[in-house]
Amino acid sequence: MDKNKSLFNTITQVAIPVLTVGTQIAIALKYPQWGLVINLISQPFWIYSSWKAYKKAGQVGLLVTTIMVTVVIILGIINYFFR
Repeated sequence: MDKNKSLFNTITQVAIPVLTVGTQIAIALKYPQWGLVINLISQPFWIYSSWKAYKKAGQVGLLVTTIMVTVVIILGIINYFFR
């Protein structure tokens, strides 16, 4: 495996749980707008991971769900910060 790809895979495997739990913590501390921002930061890692799952195992539902969640997060950010 390519060394850069292996490094990105490792970063992805750390970023997904750290950022996703960070999102939940922000929401629990009553900062939902910052939870959305943290969650949006995690979405490239989720999309990458779900794309790999789609390519390797045909998990199209995971990819579609991830893209839909990303759109919802973007709409939430627009609602909190631009309205």
